[in-house]
Amino acid sequence: MTNAPAAARALEVLGLLSRHTEPLPAAAIARQLGLARSSTYHLLAVLQEHGFVVHLPEERRYGLGVAAFELGSAYSRQAPLQRLARPILTRLVDETRHNAHFAVLHGSDVLYLIEERAPRRPSLVSDVGVRLPAQLTASGLAMLAGLPAAQVRALYPSRDAFVQRQGCGPTSLAQLRSLLSGVRARGYAVEEGTVTPDFSSVAAAVLDHRGHPVAAFALTFEGAGVVAAERLRLATAVSASADALSGRLGRGRAPG
Repeated sequence: MTNAPAAARALEVLGLLSRHTEPLPAAAIARQLGLARSSTYHLLAVLQEHGFVVHLPEERRYGLGVAAFELGSAYSRQAPLQRLARPILTRLVDETRHNAHFAVLHGSDVLYLIEERAPRRPSLVSDVGVRLPAQLTASGLAMLAGLPAAQVRALYPSRDAFVQRQGCGPTSLAQLRSLLSGVRARGYAVEEGTVTPDFSSVAAAVLDHRGHPVAAFALTFEGAGVVAAERLRLATAVSASADALSGRLGRGRAPG
């Protein structure tokens, strides 16, 4: 193997291991990636030498090593997603003159990482570090709509998982699925007063290179003061922001 293909294969091995909850035998790695066994053992040996893979001889399996954990920790420290999102969020606020925020999915909650407040706009509950139930927020709905059905079902295994605010929001998986179908049809999510009375939001998901939703941009505004045509303009603007960051991550948003 030449250097470039070998590097790509090594990354495929790490990606495969990261998607499994348990270490894998070399034969399974070779089979799932379509590699020759000799090539697989060579890649695993190199990755093991550099600490990215650990061999468990008693189990005859390979798992992620300490270096892979350190790499993930370094990603969190450097916060590249927030760094890439901040200038896009600033431009979104400048263009729309409404409050905007950037959030990620954390279990069944959304976690707000950045908030950009427009001049003379009221403060919001979605401050940095705040968590809210994902199914009640436009940001959360935008991201949930991009997840596989099985993952959504795992996040909401029973009616007890459906927390409410203001007495609003879905109370069953069937109701949530209906909302998510609407998000996919439109290409963006909407929220009307389920977080804060009299305030509405539109949001669009950011997709990584695999098409997986990793974050969302959202705009929040006083619902009564924004007519339908303006709401569509805001939805278009927030979708363009999501497209811009998705492009930086290697992929555009999936079509609605």
